[in-house]
Amino acid sequence: MSEASRLYQHFREIFGDDRPRPRRTPAPRPGGEPFTPGRDPKPLGDAIDLLSGELGWGGPLSQHDLIANWAAVAGEENARHTEPIGIEGGVLQVRCESTAWATQLRLMRTDLLTRILREYPDAGVETIRFQGPDAPTWKRGPRSVPGRGPRDTYG
Repeated sequence: MSEASRLYQHFREIFGDDRPRPRRTPAPRPGGEPFTPGRDPKPLGDAIDLLSGELGWGGPLSQHDLIANWAAVAGEENARHTEPIGIEGGVLQVRCESTAWATQLRLMRTDLLTRILREYPDAGVETIRFQGPDAPTWKRGPRSVPGRGPRDTYG
């Protein structure tokens, strides 16, 4: 007799149940039979849309699509000179190559926002903020003195 069978016999003696266990068969599911209505395969896109809706991924996925397709929303020429940074609190932040491009896109804000709301309604964009390139800062350290910076000592 093997070690496993001795252990099994020992447990049967301890727990005292020599009756054979009935096999459990799963309860039949409605529509579980083949060739019944509702058994046709569904398209993968529909299944993913259903899953993303149930998990609450609609907004983040729509935001990602908006950022990925920025060239289609803003136009090729505008997209070459701008870069969408992200969406926080309903504000789409876009970094522009220069202040001139930021000013130009501020004039186009309502058209761009209308297009975004029409094509990406789940993105949650309420407004767009265009910012120019990052300017150098003269502030160094945790404390600073108000003024013009290093230029105030000349003259």
